[in-house]
Amino acid sequence: MHRQIAGRLTGRVTKWLVLGFWLVAVVALAPLAGKLTDVQNNETSSWLPDSAESTRALAKLEAFQDPNAIPTVIVYERTSGLTRQDFAAATTQAKELATLDGVSGPVVGPIPAKDGQAMQTVVTFDLGKNGWSLMPDTVDRIREIAPEGDGLTVHVTGAGGQAADSAAAFEGLDSTLIYASAMVVIIILLLTYRSPTLWLLPVFSAVVSLVVAQALVYVLAKYADLTVNGQSQAILTVLVFGAGTDYALLLVARYREELRRHEDRHEAMAFALHRAAPAIFASASTVILGMLTLTLAELNSSAGLGPVSAVGVAVALLVMITLLPALLVIFGRWVFWPKRPWFGSPEPTTTGFWARVGRRIARAPRRVWVVTAILLAVAGLGITKLDANGLTTEESYTKEFDSVVGQKVLTRHGLADESNPVLVVANAEKSAEVQGAMNRLNGIGELSTPVVKDGVVFLSAPIEGDATAPSAFETVDKVREAVHAVDGADALVSGTSAIFDDVEKASQRDNRVVIPAVLLVVLMVLIVLLRALVSPLLLIGTVVLSFAAALGLSALLFTYVFGFAGTDASIPLFVFVFLVALGIDYNIFLMTRVREETQTRGTRQGSLVALAATGGVITSAGIVLASTFLVLSTMPLVAFVEVGVAVALGVLLDTLVVRSVLVTALNLDLGSRIWWPSRLDRSPPVEALDGTAEGVLPGGGFQTEDAGRR
Repeated sequence: MHRQIAGRLTGRVTKWLVLGFWLVAVVALAPLAGKLTDVQNNETSSWLPDSAESTRALAKLEAFQDPNAIPTVIVYERTSGLTRQDFAAATTQAKELATLDGVSGPVVGPIPAKDGQAMQTVVTFDLGKNGWSLMPDTVDRIREIAPEGDGLTVHVTGAGGQAADSAAAFEGLDSTLIYASAMVVIIILLLTYRSPTLWLLPVFSAVVSLVVAQALVYVLAKYADLTVNGQSQAILTVLVFGAGTDYALLLVARYREELRRHEDRHEAMAFALHRAAPAIFASASTVILGMLTLTLAELNSSAGLGPVSAVGVAVALLVMITLLPALLVIFGRWVFWPKRPWFGSPEPTTTGFWARVGRRIARAPRRVWVVTAILLAVAGLGITKLDANGLTTEESYTKEFDSVVGQKVLTRHGLADESNPVLVVANAEKSAEVQGAMNRLNGIGELSTPVVKDGVVFLSAPIEGDATAPSAFETVDKVREAVHAVDGADALVSGTSAIFDDVEKASQRDNRVVIPAVLLVVLMVLIVLLRALVSPLLLIGTVVLSFAAALGLSALLFTYVFGFAGTDASIPLFVFVFLVALGIDYNIFLMTRVREETQTRGTRQGSLVALAATGGVITSAGIVLASTFLVLSTMPLVAFVEVGVAVALGVLLDTLVVRSVLVTALNLDLGSRIWWPSRLDRSPPVEALDGTAEGVLPGGGFQTEDAGRR
């Protein structure tokens, strides 16, 4: 049945229909794909769940503040001391700033520092719901009004400056990642296939996948309230290219095998799809389900990444099992030139590198897996150096943006950031008690004049230092503890620092909830796929060990090589989900082939044949996926670099060490016991001529591949 369906997809007529369908789809959806950046939401406050205190406070704050308000700080500094002319110029500029489009409320300042070397002016803008995206042009206008010169430096910071710098960091993100990912994939496919033409088909299919996936994600973001930010769009690009190329590599490898067995290329493709599609489908399903577990996250940014990634993988799967096979049979055997797989030619994997690796592991499989597991566990000790408590604004970029410099100037001269105060709302009759509780606290500036509306009092106070630093979070926690202790006040605390504090707490909660859920989902998929209990548990254990080793080694790199101050609070979750969901891919590719070969050769001999047959393609697939994730490290954002490096390192560990060495050694050591309680375990062992089981030679080696068949 499966082979009949596969044959119909790549028949002499239907192959052209399939090609036509995808070409029409790309032309129709390309305009929507190009609009994906327009629906990005990179404002941290929108990522919080409804249950967060900051979110609940924002609902009450709407009566006192414009929800679209973006406070912006212009910072002036002259290290030799500000002059009267500097103050006069800043005062004149403040009046001109007040005339800019979108200014909301009065312009405050200039406010001088006590040391007389710096001052700040605060302007609040309301540019509508898309104000965060429109701020870069406004900041350019601010810099025209307040230029530097003659020893006076001027910086734009606060929420407005950060919005402009964030836009600069993400500028050209999509095109940069697409071109970089495409180049990486092309180079690796050229090295893998050693053909000047074959690489075109997987790359074209990957581009089609990306266009369709971006269009679908745009529709979901526009009409289904899906949260999409710069990070999820970047990951969508590398994931579609990486995972799609992985599926292409597996299919092409099996198709090349079948071309040596079948004279008709359409028949060869039918057999290749019949045999490779279940593993590809199982692999993609695992990734999709793993990604969808992110919807359990409280953070909307994390929860939104799940559907975005799932859509990308689903589209890549559909394209690679329909469009790519059609293209391969349309172009024929010549596309493999100069090494065409002619009918009846020998299969090179039987004597290749991975066949030799398998024979070496077979000499002492227990020693191999024990040593490998110990080495991975030792690498995992590097996790003790992982500081996943979030990053300040200054620590979030790999280069120094203007808003970061401005924040440093404010801190250096003891100026509280007037654009990022702590905001408190409480019952009006408890106003005096709340004010008293806040006045006793250190770390905040002078309280604002209370404003009362509809029985609710509004208070604010500037936070000393960087609003995104751990010290600011500690201050927020102290404010919350103090105002919550006022009986009957029902006080709520929000503001930039409070929002970042809540994001960090939500990230820690998501780690505790989502990580076990991913493991459970992947385990269930493996049990259904392999129809066993032992092998799925072993595979889950190897992937967790691989994750620990990858994160441990990454933590050492981040600390001692890159010099990062820490990691974003969501990094462990993202790295875990990607490594478990994607890392299990390679185990599925290997173990489905082991199961197929076990039915005729026995578990141990089948494991060797499976490693020899899949080793090359899985290694190539891992290198492709690792390389595409490394492309993320070209972005000037620490979180992107950390995700890219950690996932790339983990994928390489999975393909080169865990799947090829650790899993194979476990299979060889445990033999048919890995299939318990399935029928494969109940079958009698394969008997060699000398009576040893499953092709094991008296000296501990293994028979040749033709021996020990059932």
